[in-house]
Amino acid sequence: MRVLFAGTPAVAVPSLEALIGAGFDVVAVLTRPDAPTGRKRIMTPSPVAARASELGIDLIHASKVDAGVTERIAGYQPDVAAIVAYGGLIPKAALGVPRHGWINLHFSLLPAWRGAAPVQRSVIAGDDVTGAATFLLEEGLDTGPVFGTLTETVRPEDTAGDLLERLSLSGAVLLSQTLSAIDAGKAAPQPQQGDVSLAPKLTLDDGRLDWRQPALAINRRSRGVTPEPGAWTMLDGQRVKLEPVAMRPDVRDLAPGHLRAEGRNVLVGTGSHAVQLGRIQPAGKKMMPSADWARGLATPENVEFE
Repeated sequence: MRVLFAGTPAVAVPSLEALIGAGFDVVAVLTRPDAPTGRKRIMTPSPVAARASELGIDLIHASKVDAGVTERIAGYQPDVAAIVAYGGLIPKAALGVPRHGWINLHFSLLPAWRGAAPVQRSVIAGDDVTGAATFLLEEGLDTGPVFGTLTETVRPEDTAGDLLERLSLSGAVLLSQTLSAIDAGKAAPQPQQGDVSLAPKLTLDDGRLDWRQPALAINRRSRGVTPEPGAWTMLDGQRVKLEPVAMRPDVRDLAPGHLRAEGRNVLVGTGSHAVQLGRIQPAGKKMMPSADWARGLATPENVEFE
């Protein structure tokens, strides 16, 4: 079966490799154009583009699928298109090109968390279990019938990055199995059932920690926005980046946002009990252990996060 693969970030690479390993004929890869990365803003190919180049697969670079891109896709005569976090909408004209349609690997148990940030939103919401699903792409937002699912436990210390890495590996197997079933004529997609929730793309504002909230909500948010866009707070009018915070239910005498250093531990008050800082990156400096940062403060007890 001739497969067009569409994907951009590192989490899509295991799926590309799984399809190659399963013997599918991946005729081309659709990915977003090179983008500037790092402090020097060097133009860099996407992880999927880099891996496809290593594998000798033709590349289609496109930030959106317009008429010209659709024509290029059609030129490869794909039987099916597999899409994993490509980062752009697929218009109706392109949806009809492969005879088996576009099969999307989505990192949630649909119809929960439809949208661009399902894993991040799941962690922030405090879900105990999430998963992945393969479904037939339609014009609606992640609304198509589902071919298969898998589940994954959300561990207490999981960041969105940790969870997404695990799902990218297990989801790659699910995608390969789904395409094999389609190729064998044994696939039977079923309409989505259950409550719908939406997972819009995270913005920088989603990473700001509100110290008036309970510690549990702050802990979940700090993990859900890691690694991107990252957790942060304000101090003396400047943005300070934070790695995920830990729960300290034994400390309840700190007001929201107020700090206290206890040996190697730096505690911050919340709307319930305290949390413990991990690493911190003050404005204009590198990420460092919070204890090292606190030692540089004249009076840590007078510091208050905004």
